[in-house]
Amino acid sequence: MIEFRNVSKQYSPDATALRDVSFTVAKGELVFLAGPSGAGKSTLLKMIAAVERPSAGQVIVNGQDIARIKPAAVPFLRRNLGLIFQQQRLLTDRSILANVMLPLLVTGASRGQAEQRARAALDKVGLLERAHAQPLALSGGEQQRVSIARAIVNRPQVILADEPTANLDRASANQVLDALKAFHSVGVTCLISSHDEQMLDAAARVIHLKQGQLEVTA
Repeated sequence: MIEFRNVSKQYSPDATALRDVSFTVAKGELVFLAGPSGAGKSTLLKMIAAVERPSAGQVIVNGQDIARIKPAAVPFLRRNLGLIFQQQRLLTDRSILANVMLPLLVTGASRGQAEQRARAALDKVGLLERAHAQPLALSGGEQQRVSIARAIVNRPQVILADEPTANLDRASANQVLDALKAFHSVGVTCLISSHDEQMLDAAARVIHLKQGQLEVTA
């Protein structure tokens, strides 16, 4: 599903984010990405979503070479990706249901279909009863679960989560992780960056980055 072949990313002569990174993630696999701040985790995830392009090497996502994807084709690539970031960026002028509906409306779904699927997504993360609440009325953990619902409402093949439990208490972090594991259990490929040692200790596979280089793959 995802393959990095000798990938490097250099922003300037003095700023190298990734250096000669190679690994694969199989379809349906759950993989954690570990490393200290500045290790290159966020850059790596952005490459998969074609937010960044490699300076050298190849990034292959579902058979497509990211470096060769034309700008017009990027939205179609991202429809198969669920993107979850630390900053939820929920729209505060509308309900969480409306936030989750938005990706479907943008891609041409009817309001009825968008609402039905958004409600199903909120139900999967345990927030259906809060569908008409405003984002600012929710806790940080609840807001992050809304972000997960918004990320999966398009039924993506791959979920990319960048430090999804950062700044959350343990109970909220566990709820977020449980939601992600639920999608993995039905065949969604998940790549999750984290510095949470408790989370990483329980992981079946962890890819470690240090100063932009692959340190250990377990």
